[in-house]
Amino acid sequence: MKHSCFFPFLLICLAGFSFWACVGKHTIPPEKERAESSKSLPKMAYTIQVGAFAKVENAARLAKGLRAQGLNATYYASDQNLYRVRFGNYSTKEQAHKRAIELQQSGIIEEFYIVAPDTYAVSRQLQYGTSYIRRELVKTAETFIGLPYLWGGTSWEKGFDCSGLTMTVYQLNGLELPRHSGHQFQAGAFVSMSNLQPGDLVFFHTRRKGVISHVGIFIGNGLFIHAPSEGKTIRKESLAASYYKARYAGARTYL
Repeated sequence: MKHSCFFPFLLICLAGFSFWACVGKHTIPPEKERAESSKSLPKMAYTIQVGAFAKVENAARLAKGLRAQGLNATYYASDQNLYRVRFGNYSTKEQAHKRAIELQQSGIIEEFYIVAPDTYAVSRQLQYGTSYIRRELVKTAETFIGLPYLWGGTSWEKGFDCSGLTMTVYQLNGLELPRHSGHQFQAGAFVSMSNLQPGDLVFFHTRRKGVISHVGIFIGNGLFIHAPSEGKTIRKESLAASYYKARYAGARTYL
């Protein structure tokens, strides 16, 4: 079983060897160096939301066009069983609106909506607690189950790769998780397998021992959700499965 995880913009070449987007530069440091308190991720500010598509392929196509403009766009399934696209992270509503108008006048987008920071789940953390955020992360991840793995193979623009999925799940809840799986690994705080909680990320070395090359989101009961190899849908897997057990590289928490 192989994983094909591609970075949306470029291949990273290390000493003449190319690694895909999910493959990290970072080797796994000794356990004692990773025992640290939780790190906080930056919070999402204002983002731009566009589209309402019945077919996921149309949302992916729009996201591709926006990425061609240098925008970090991603798509997701909304409550109305429609696929929408979000992009950008602007410090003020005015900045987000100005950029949306520019893209609208250029014919790149049509109608748009500015998503405010207080609409994200993380804005309610003080009121409902960290367990609420964890539940929301799992609920968001579950909405992707069954979607095709469309960004794999030789065309990153086709759909989600492993780290694109985890980044999107966190961003939709208001936390700015890095795009690259290696950076995601470095951004979190060590958590042992026995202390995993829903919403934590689990990492694997599926290509080379000691190098982070795959990531999923833990949902409880020994299960995680991830975007596997090309031609497969986003799905749940067990950490106890022999393939993942043999390649487990550790877990990180951000809450």
